[in-house]
Amino acid sequence: MEVRFHKDFKKGYFKLSLKQQEKVDQVLRWFRMNPNNPILKNHALKGDQEGNRAISAGGDLRLVFREEGNYSVVLFIRVGTHNQVY
Repeated sequence: MEVRFHKDFKKGYFKLSLKQQEKVDQVLRWFRMNPNNPILKNHALKGDQEGNRAISAGGDLRLVFREEGNYSVVLFIRVGTHNQVY
């Protein structure tokens, strides 16, 4: 799996607290091992976000991404609270 990060994801990541960044790092490790791990709550988005997916990093923290080729390439687009990313 090739994982890429959009500039908006990087910008959002550095706005997070250190504790939130550590949680995102852990979630990304789990995602690389198994993107369908039930802990991640991986789900498709609807409406204007159709084509994107999201995973949970606990609490209100979400990571929005787009995958291609059955997860051969994943582009993480945004990270932040539910209200920030949707």
